[in-house]
Amino acid sequence: MSGGAGELPEVTLSEQGGVRHLHLGTPWVQGSMRLREPDAIVLEYVQRMMAWLLFVEPDTVAQRRALQLGLGAGALTRFCHRRLGMDTTAVELNPQVVTACRAWFRLPDDGPRLRVIVGDAAEWVRHAPWQGFFDAVQVDLYDHEAAAPVLDDAAFYADVRALLTPQGCMTVNLFGRCARFERSLAALAEAFGAEALWAFRPTREGNTVVLAQRTPQRPPRPQLAARADVIRARWRLPAPQWLRSLQPVQP
Repeated sequence: MSGGAGELPEVTLSEQGGVRHLHLGTPWVQGSMRLREPDAIVLEYVQRMMAWLLFVEPDTVAQRRALQLGLGAGALTRFCHRRLGMDTTAVELNPQVVTACRAWFRLPDDGPRLRVIVGDAAEWVRHAPWQGFFDAVQVDLYDHEAAAPVLDDAAFYADVRALLTPQGCMTVNLFGRCARFERSLAALAEAFGAEALWAFRPTREGNTVVLAQRTPQRPPRPQLAARADVIRARWRLPAPQWLRSLQPVQP
């Protein structure tokens, strides 16, 4: 959660089938962790947030920088920091979420290659020193009701685009019971250009992940398939399955 004002909701936990879930005072799951494999990504849509890996050389990943806007249960932050070895930053509005992630979700302490910032993503993305700094920006910003993205307009997406390196990519979760996908897609197209967008089909739970590239790429399918095989072998992500539902957005 990040972005928005007012009283912040209380963090609660639940466990089922060896998986711990984070909630913000409601039944809606804001993040999950498998207790026996804490660095793995449990939720399908969160796995898809890593699909930017399809567009970079695998051997360069550890030299890249990742940013998460909205910490959730820390799955993306743990994965980028520990599994991929990336320089990793996360921005989270609710300090209770950071405390819970450190106490219950195996989030490491800050160090030379990891920093977790308590702040408002809407303000933080406008900090000039970070422009052109990140290779991957992963946006998952929801309030406690998980009704719609908290930040979802062209101005915000343009600010995120400015954070990316020339070959950088943003992934965004557009799930929401009240979310309007076409409106979100139009805002992304205004900020990035429609030719820079790729979209997954929704998951069974209704999460729709969209990729937005600073520099549009349209690699041939065989190249993407070969890279997907490498991603599955190295990092145990279901990248070959991604290619069954990931398509470039038609301008």
